Amino acid sequence: MFRLLFICSGSSGRSQMAARYARLLADETVEVFCAGTKELDISKYANLVMNDVNLPIENERTLPISEAAKMPFDTVVTLCDSAYEKCPLFPGSPARIDWGLTDPMKLVPDGKDPTEYFVRLRDEIRDRVRALFEHGYIHAIMRQRFTFNSLLNNMADGVMAHDSKRKIFYFNEAARKITGFSYSEVIGKDCHKIFPQPFCGVSCGFCTDKPDVSTKLHYSTTFHRKDGKTLDLEVSMIAIEDNSDATQQGGLIIFRDLTEMNKLKRKIEQGRGYHGIIGRHDSMQKIFNSIQELADVNVPILVQGESGTGKEVVANALHDLSNRADQPFVPVNCGALPEGTLESELFGHVKGAFTSAHRDKKGRFELAHNGTIFLDEISEVSQATQVKLLRVLQEKSFVPVGGEKEVKVNVRVICATNDDLKKLTQEGKFREDLYYRLVVVPILLPPLRDRKSDIPLLVDHFLEQYSSETGKMVTSVNSDALEILEAYSWPGNVRELSNAIQYSLIKCQGYTLQPNHLPPEVINEVKSSMRRGPGRPPKLSRQKVEEALSRTGGNLAKAATLLGVSRPTLYRVLKKSDPVT
Repeated sequence: MFRLLFICSGSSGRSQMAARYARLLADETVEVFCAGTKELDISKYANLVMNDVNLPIENERTLPISEAAKMPFDTVVTLCDSAYEKCPLFPGSPARIDWGLTDPMKLVPDGKDPTEYFVRLRDEIRDRVRALFEHGYIHAIMRQRFTFNSLLNNMADGVMAHDSKRKIFYFNEAARKITGFSYSEVIGKDCHKIFPQPFCGVSCGFCTDKPDVSTKLHYSTTFHRKDGKTLDLEVSMIAIEDNSDATQQGGLIIFRDLTEMNKLKRKIEQGRGYHGIIGRHDSMQKIFNSIQELADVNVPILVQGESGTGKEVVANALHDLSNRADQPFVPVNCGALPEGTLESELFGHVKGAFTSAHRDKKGRFELAHNGTIFLDEISEVSQATQVKLLRVLQEKSFVPVGGEKEVKVNVRVICATNDDLKKLTQEGKFREDLYYRLVVVPILLPPLRDRKSDIPLLVDHFLEQYSSETGKMVTSVNSDALEILEAYSWPGNVRELSNAIQYSLIKCQGYTLQPNHLPPEVINEVKSSMRRGPGRPPKLSRQKVEEALSRTGGNLAKAATLLGVSRPTLYRVLKKSDPVT
């Protein structure tokens, strides 16, 4: 059924005349309505001229505009400028036509009979309505509406539109399936009130009385369905503007459900590691468990480990999994900043605090407010700065350099060091009270040499990462090259392995990394170790492999971990009858 609405203001009878003529011409597929912006008796002149052509309008039911605004229509015709200005955005976004017909009473000279002017109006409305039907406009709009609705209702993406007051007027089938809300439940409702939580997170341009969405917004958010299920949504929002004056009439929201895709991504990621940390070794599984347990624990955390073991990656994961994930993560390398500037960098300064302080400057702690600050190489901080750090941890406040006013902050502190902080404390080089504040929850990262079974996994990760960056199509590593990588001691840990793969990719001209592509220091150390004999890795025999498989119930991954080698090495041993290195 095609639904046609005529709207007018005042009592001139224009919408009633149009509706009466339309019913005369419409077939059974078209339903005709009329509405008015005011509840007034129809002008006697309008009744008179319509009775003259045997089309009375005295009993024509006129909908209040407030009632019509809740109903879905395919086409809305406004017969006067006033109705056009007051016409709301209807459910379903119908086609709109403006005829701009003037109230006849405004055209009648003083003392003259208005009948003639109402006759002219009647005839013009008749001709316009006839044109709608007889020239095929109604059927053209009908086909366009059918195609438009069919297209939007068969989209996988949810589509919703609301007016400048956030009242929803369009809601497609995918939107219903994704949100769990029916069309009738949301149409005409405030999008901030009908859903358990707004799509925009109460941060879009329509959250205030004056809409302001100057650009297209694109963001990810979580959404709670009507049945309580939580979804991961990707949302785009575009302002609906009036072409005549660019005023914002509402918002168009397109959203898709990425919940299952994100689950799959997490599953794939967890197969290789955990939130950007690559590793399957038992020692890394313990680290992953610790990160999960500590994600929302608001106490200082100390991450310890040799240089290059990935302390900042762990700090990032702790932040991303916490309830502060949408707030700043501010890293500070304390060892890279001169002592003279470190205090200012951490706590900020006021104008004139020192010679080059030409303006007030916020410190890293203030920039990290409500988020996380990561203090790398914390052992490099001087005793004087340690006192200020202790105050921040205890009082949640500090005073900028050269300032007098105290600044309050809510910051989660994660520190890292590759030094033995306890030993430095015993030697008097690090404050004992600060040490015990920082070491509430320690995380100790293992060196790469203690988890060599993770090397193939890390190599694959870096190959994938750097191949796209370097434009190389390297997809694999030769087994001999992998054995060399596993035999190397990696004093620089994961960072050194990352650099080694980048170097090798540059050297490689084919699809597979060969031993001669590896950095010279890696090759030379392994060769030297093999010549020395005692430093060589122990021989791995088939018998040892079979014993490990027996102990682990035939699980290759666990057997490799037990023997401290990679799974590819196990495969090679099982294929050979002679012992291999």
